[in-house]
Parts: sequence; structure tokens; C-alpha cells
Amino acid sequence: MNLLIEKETDDSFDFDYEEAAKSIIEQALDYLKCPYEVQLNLTLTDNEGIHAINKEYRQIDRPTDVLSFPLVDYPEPNVFPDNLEEMAEDYFDLDTGELMLGDIIISVEKCKEQAKEYGHSELREYSFLIVHSMLHLFGYDHMEDDERLVMEEKQREILDKAGILR
Repeated sequence: MNLLIEKETDDSFDFDYEEAAKSIIEQALDYLKCPYEVQLNLTLTDNEGIHAINKEYRQIDRPTDVLSFPLVDYPEPNVFPDNLEEMAEDYFDLDTGELMLGDIIISVEKCKEQAKEYGHSELREYSFLIVHSMLHLFGYDHMEDDERLVMEEKQREILDKAGILR
């Protein structure tokens, strides 16, 4: 896995955010049985930064906790298109051969606020947001109740397996 992390805020966590991200992303990739080596981007920003992105790309005029921008179009969640390798220039880094999964953007500020609000650690909230995004990068969604229940169960299973509990 090739994880590119960009930190756009001076706000920091009470844990090693790079190691935590690598660890939970590996857990998610193992859980989802990803057949490819992957590359993805993680940007850590503040409420102002994520607000601007949310407004520009989703037309929602407020900050949010996390945004996901998948690069693969799945016919159904976690099912890769049959012709994915035939479209290598669209989906793979041609230099490394890694599948380009997409981007995760987290508001450190919102993450810390939610950890306090929900009464759990910053590490747990950060890990949850990454797992939530990883599922989006694999085509899962939560717009309908049945989709939401599937996503919630997968999130719980990945976090439990990683030993990151409430």
C-alpha cells in the first residue's frame, strides 16, 4: 500500500496519526479482500478547509467530518469491474502498478469534537472515519436504510478486528 498523507492544519492528535492510518487502512483492505496493491491519499485539514471542499463538490455549505472521493466505478460494492485491468491507464498508477483507490479528507477539528461528543478516544473516531471512507472507496454507501445497515456492520467488524473499541 502506498499512502500519501498531506497535513493542512497545525491541529494534531494525541497519537501517531500516520501509523494509525496505515494500520486501520491495512485492516480494511484485508477485510475487504482487496486483490490489488493500492495507493490512496489522505488529507488532514480543519473545519474551514473541509467546508470549502464540501461546498464545492457536494454543494453543502457547512463543514463535515470526512469526505471520500473514490476513483473506481463499481458495478456493486466491493466488486471490481470485469475489465478493470483493460482500463489500466484510468485506474492504475502505470509506474507502480498500484490501483488508485481515491482520496480521504478528514477534518481534524471535527474528528476531535466528535470524539469528545461521543465519549471515546480521538484514535477511535479517527479510525472510524477512515474505515467509513474506505468503505466508500470500495463502492459502499448509506443513502438507503439497507445500505446503511450493511455499512455499519462492516465498520464495526473492521474496528473490532483492529481492537479499536468505543
